[in-house]
Amino acid sequence: MGTQAALDEQPFDGWRLAGDTDVHNDPLLDSIILLARLHGRPVSRNVVRAGLPLVNNALTVELFPRAARRAGLSSRVLRQAILAINELTLPAILLLEGRRACLLTAMDREAETLTVVFPETGMGEEKLPLAKIEEVYTGFAIFVQPEYKISEQNIDKQADGPGGWFWGVLFSSWRTYRDVLIASLLINIFGLATPFYILNVYDKVIANAAYETLWVLTSGILIIYFFELLLRGLRGYFVDEAGKRANLIISAALFERVLGLRMEVRPKSVGAFAKNLQRFDSIRDFITSFSIVTVVDLPFVFLGLFAIWYLAGVMVLVHIAGMVILVAYAAYVQVPLRQAVQRTFKASAQKNAILVEGLSGIETVKMHGAESQLQRAWEESVSFISRWGAKARFLSNSVNHVSGFIRNTTLVAVVVVGVYLVLNGDLTKGGLIACVILTRRVINPMSQVVNLATRYHQAKEALASLNRIMSKPVERPQGKTFLHRTRFRGEIEMKNVTFSYPGTTTPVLNNLSLKMNAGERVVLIGPIGSGKTTVGKLLLGLYEPTGGMVAMDGTDIRQIDPSELRHFIGCVPQDVNLFSGTIRDNIILGTYGVDDADILRAAELAGVTDFVKKNPLGFDMQVGEFGKGLSGGQRQSVAMARALLLDPPILLFDEPTSSMDNKTESGLKRRLAEIIQGKTCILITHRASMLDLVERVVVLDAGQIIADGPKESVMDDLKSGHLSF
Repeated sequence: MGTQAALDEQPFDGWRLAGDTDVHNDPLLDSIILLARLHGRPVSRNVVRAGLPLVNNALTVELFPRAARRAGLSSRVLRQAILAINELTLPAILLLEGRRACLLTAMDREAETLTVVFPETGMGEEKLPLAKIEEVYTGFAIFVQPEYKISEQNIDKQADGPGGWFWGVLFSSWRTYRDVLIASLLINIFGLATPFYILNVYDKVIANAAYETLWVLTSGILIIYFFELLLRGLRGYFVDEAGKRANLIISAALFERVLGLRMEVRPKSVGAFAKNLQRFDSIRDFITSFSIVTVVDLPFVFLGLFAIWYLAGVMVLVHIAGMVILVAYAAYVQVPLRQAVQRTFKASAQKNAILVEGLSGIETVKMHGAESQLQRAWEESVSFISRWGAKARFLSNSVNHVSGFIRNTTLVAVVVVGVYLVLNGDLTKGGLIACVILTRRVINPMSQVVNLATRYHQAKEALASLNRIMSKPVERPQGKTFLHRTRFRGEIEMKNVTFSYPGTTTPVLNNLSLKMNAGERVVLIGPIGSGKTTVGKLLLGLYEPTGGMVAMDGTDIRQIDPSELRHFIGCVPQDVNLFSGTIRDNIILGTYGVDDADILRAAELAGVTDFVKKNPLGFDMQVGEFGKGLSGGQRQSVAMARALLLDPPILLFDEPTSSMDNKTESGLKRRLAEIIQGKTCILITHRASMLDLVERVVVLDAGQIIADGPKESVMDDLKSGHLSF
C-alpha cells in the first residue's frame, strides 16, 4: 500500500497540537506498536520514534508514515466513511476528535456495531455501536499493512541509480509536472496569437478598412491574453507546489540520513560537511524557480519554427543558423565553466571549514595567538574562490553577451531577408512583422536555457556531492530487521575484538576479550591511548568492531536497533556536549514523556540542584552554545543527570568527575554508591578516589588487557610494582 504524501494540505484540525504542552498520551504511536505486534513484527516505542521531528513529544498524522516504516509497515491516510471501509483492509486506525484514535478490527454491518481497540486504555477489544464512534470520527482513517520484504540476493542494488533518492521524489510529482507541460503547451500555442493577429490586421483589416473584423480580432486576442495570464499563474503555482513538496521530503530525508550515518564514515571536517549540505539550496532553487519553466518551454521552440516556416518558408533557416551558433558557443565554454564551478565549490567547503573551526575554537586561537595563521588561511581561501569565481562569472556572462548579440543579429537578418521576400511577392508586410515577433519567441527560450549553464553546473555538483552522502552506510539499513528487546539484564561480553579507527592502520584494540556479569561494577584503567574510551564507544554501538563481536545479554549488538541499545545504557562521555537551551532541555535530551519528578530525582543524584537552586531561573537557566555558560564540572553534572534520568540497567561513565572539585566529586560518589547497586557499571577513570565504587579492575595497555581481577588484588600488584603501565 502506498505511503500518503503531502498531508499538510489535509484538514486534520482535530489532531493539531495546541500550545507548547508536552503530550504523554500518543495514540498513533501506541497504534503502531499494536499493529506491529499483530503482524508479527514487534518493535519498541523508542525504535519507532527515534530521530523523528515529534511535535510536543507526540506523533502527528503527517509523521505517521515515516514512523510506521520503522516497524516495517506501509500506510496511507484516506478520507472515508466508516461503512465504506472494506473489511479486507482491516485493521485500520480511525482518527477521532480530541487527538484520539482507535483500532478498528471488525464491523458488523447488520447489527451496526464496531469492534475497536483504544490503544491508550490497554483494555483489549470492545464492541461499540457504530453511531457512538461516528459522533467523534473525523472522517479520516489510516490503512496499514506489512511492507513486502524482498530477499537481499534478489535486490538489484543499482536499480534506483545513484540519485534515486532525489529523482524518485520528483517522479512522485509526475502528475503535477504533467499539468505544467499541458499549461506550457497551451501558453506557447496562445503565444502564436499575437503575430497572427498583427498579420491579419496589416494584411486584411488595414487593406480593406474592415473595422468590424478589427474588433472581432481584438476581442479574440484579449480573451486569449486573459487565459494566457491565468495559465501562467497556474503553471507557476504548480511548479512552486511540486518544488515545495520535493524540498520538504528531500531535506527531511537528507538530514535524517546525516543523523543516521555510521561514525566510521563521519566527515573529517564538520565545516566542509555543513557546506556540502548547504549545496542542496542550489538544487532546490533550480527545481523551484523559473529555471524549470524555461527548460519546459524549450521543446516548444519547434512550434515557433514551424510557424515561421509556414509564413516565410526559407526564412526559418536564418533562425536555425542563429540557434546553431548559440548552442555551439555554449558547448565550447561548458568544459572550462564546469571546472571553474567545481573548484569554487571545493574551495567554498574549505573556507567554511576554516570559519567553523575558528569560531568553535576562538578561545584557543586567542590564547595561543593563532589569529594570523587563521587569517592567512582565510584570505588564501577567499582569494582562490574569487579568482575561480571571477572566471566562472566571465564565462557565464560571455554566454549572455553572445546570446544577446546573436538574438539581435538574427533579428536584423530576418528583416533583411524579409524585405527581399516582400519585394519578390513571397511574403506580405504583415507576415514580415509576424516573423519579427516570432523571432524573439524562438531565440529567447534558447538564450535563457543557455544562460542557465552556471546554475545547472552548480546544481549538478551539489547533486553529486549529496549523492556521496546518501550512499554512505547508516546505522539502520533499509530492509534490516533488528531483534526487539524489552529489557537488558546487563551482561556484556567482548569476544576477540579488534578495532581500528577509519583512516588508520594501527589497531586501537587488539584481540580483546572481556566479560562482565549483570550487576557487576568494573573500572577500566590504563595509560592514555590504551583503548579505554574506545571500549565504551563499541559498547554503545557507535562503531562496529573490525573483528570479533560485542554482545549484550548474549546477543550481538549489531542485531539490536541502535536507539534501543542506547536507551538502556546511561552514558557520561569523556567530552560532554551540551546544546543551546535550558538545563531542563539538556537533561531530558532524547527522552519522551518524562515528568518533573524524574527530572528532579536525576538532578539531585547528579548534583545539578547544587548550582541550579542558586540561580533564580532554576532549571530554565540557559547553558549557552555548547554549554559555554557552565563550568566544566557543571557540564559533567548535567551529563550525569541525563545518564541517570531513565534509571537504565547499564551505566557507562568515562572520566565523569575529571572537571569536578573534590567536594562535588565526593558528594556524587556517595550518591552513586547507592543507585549503582544491582546495575552493570563500567567506569573509566584516572582518579583513584572513584575506585571505591567498583569491585573489579581491568587494566588495558596498547589495546590489550594486561590485568583483570578483584580490585584489591590488582591494585596491590600495581602498588608493589609487579604490574605497571
